[in-house]
Amino acid sequence: MEAASDGTIKVMLFPAQQLGKAADHYDMARDGIADMSWVSPGYQAGRFPIFAASELPFQAAEPGPGSAALDGWYRKYAEQEMSDVKFCFAHMHIGTLHSKKPITDPEQIRGMKIRPANGTVAQMVTTLGGSNVQVSAPESRDALDKGVADAITFPWNSTVAFNVHRAASFHTDMRLYNASFVWVMNKAWYQRLSDKQRSVIDDHCSNTWAARVGKDWGGEEDTGRDKIAAMKDQTIVALTPEQLDKWKQAVRPVYDQWARSMPAGGPDAQQVLKAYQDELASRGGKL
Repeated sequence: MEAASDGTIKVMLFPAQQLGKAADHYDMARDGIADMSWVSPGYQAGRFPIFAASELPFQAAEPGPGSAALDGWYRKYAEQEMSDVKFCFAHMHIGTLHSKKPITDPEQIRGMKIRPANGTVAQMVTTLGGSNVQVSAPESRDALDKGVADAITFPWNSTVAFNVHRAASFHTDMRLYNASFVWVMNKAWYQRLSDKQRSVIDDHCSNTWAARVGKDWGGEEDTGRDKIAAMKDQTIVALTPEQLDKWKQAVRPVYDQWARSMPAGGPDAQQVLKAYQDELASRGGKL
C-alpha cells in the first residue's frame, strides 16, 4: 500500500496487543483507535453469527483456496454484519489439537481442559465434554506448563513459534478447524483519503489479495507439521478413516448449535452454510 500510493499512505504496525486486547480489535477499528485492524471475529462468540459459519469444524482443506472461498462468500454478508467498519478482506489458517497425551478419539476430550481457537471451537469442546481455558495465543504455553490447560487448538507453525510443542508433544493429524480472520478499517479514516489513496486501498482489499494472504499465511502455518515431524521428541498422531469419521459425527451438534444462533429475521442458516460450502467446493478448498 505504501509503494502503490507513492508513499502517501504510511503504515505503522502495532503488534502484540499494544493498542488493545485481541478481542477488542474490531471495536478499535470502529472507534478509530486503529485505522485498520486484523480481527479474529471468533474471539467475540455470538457477535458475528454469519461469519461463524466459516469456523465450523472439518470444512476447509487448504488455506489458499479456503481463503478465496471465505472472502468471496462473506463479501455478500459483510455490510449486513460488519456495517460499522469498512471491510477489506477475509482469510484463514487451519489448525488441530496439540496435547500432552495422544488423542485419537473424540470421547477423550471429556474432562479435558482445552484452550480453544475461537468461540466455535469452544462450542465444540463443550459439546465433547471438555472445559475451555480462555487465554490468548502468547499465554498458551504458560497455561500448558502450569496445568491450567491439557491441550490447545493451534495451527501447526504457531505451535513451534510459541514453543507450545515443548509443553504439548502430541499432535493429532487432522484438519479439525480453521480460524477465520478479517482486515477491517475505520470508515471515517477511509473516507478522509484522497480518491487515489482509496483506489490503492480498494486494489488491495480484494479477493485476489485474500487468496494470496491465505496461501502465504496459511501455507506457512502448514509447514510446521513437517518441522514437528522431524523433531525426535514429538509425535504426529495419525487417525484411521474410521477414527476421523467418528470425529466428524461427534461434532455435528456444533452445526445445529450454530444454526440456532442465527438471529430471527436474518438469512436462513442452512442457505448461509450451503453458500459457504459451495464456494469452498468451487474454489477447490473443501475438505
